Amino acid sequence: MANLTKLAALAGLAMTAAPALAQETGFFDDFDTLDTKRWYVSDGWNNGAHQNCDWSADQVSASGGMLHVGFAPQPKGDRQFRCGELQTRTAFGYGTYEARLKTPAGSGLNAAFFTYIGPQQNKPHDEIDFEVLLRDTSKVDTTTFVNGKSGDGKVGSGQSVPLPHDSASDFITYAFTWEPERIRFYLDGKLVRTMEDPKTIPTNPQRVFFSLWGSDTLTDWMGAFSAVAAPIAMDVDWVAFTPLGQTCAFDGSILCQQGNK
Repeated sequence: MANLTKLAALAGLAMTAAPALAQETGFFDDFDTLDTKRWYVSDGWNNGAHQNCDWSADQVSASGGMLHVGFAPQPKGDRQFRCGELQTRTAFGYGTYEARLKTPAGSGLNAAFFTYIGPQQNKPHDEIDFEVLLRDTSKVDTTTFVNGKSGDGKVGSGQSVPLPHDSASDFITYAFTWEPERIRFYLDGKLVRTMEDPKTIPTNPQRVFFSLWGSDTLTDWMGAFSAVAAPIAMDVDWVAFTPLGQTCAFDGSILCQQGNK
């Protein structure tokens, strides 16, 4: 996790916008279409020198009841590859965030489902992450940032958690419940991590993100980059947010399971 603090200032950079307001209404999106009133697609920039791809709108699409967030060779441009990222246009507060997705595999790539808010919205940098580093699709990194720091600034909050199965072989449901005093992470409905240190619990409403990107330089964290010759993608079946205090809003939610309310 040595590079997480370095990436804190770079993660989630997207459009400059007015301060985000907390949206207390829940949603469930099964991606029959890409709802551009809900989602903003990153296009035409990158997050810095560590990233070997440019965000490109053609790497985000919805078809067959699925969101596809891609990574592909780029015939022209400063970087060799194109990559996909999208974010909600509004921010959300305490509650349960869930997504069912399948990743590709490949060293030097990062497939992420996370929440973020930061200076681009005139807010401190707060973040809650699921990141599958695709050099090893048997585990996922879980991390938070509070005011730009992971943990207390000395001991990071990042922790790697084993996945129920290879993330490139089949879909997995990733979920976290964010409360004022704790965050609980779930994989396929199983509680895998609880964070209760106040220094690691964000307080600012955040936008929901999906991204797939690569790096030639962050080899100690993401592994040596293995170039792709053809397009690949992370497939997202659905994503949902349920505000704190509400329960079992849709079939398949962790909130429908006894003990997760």
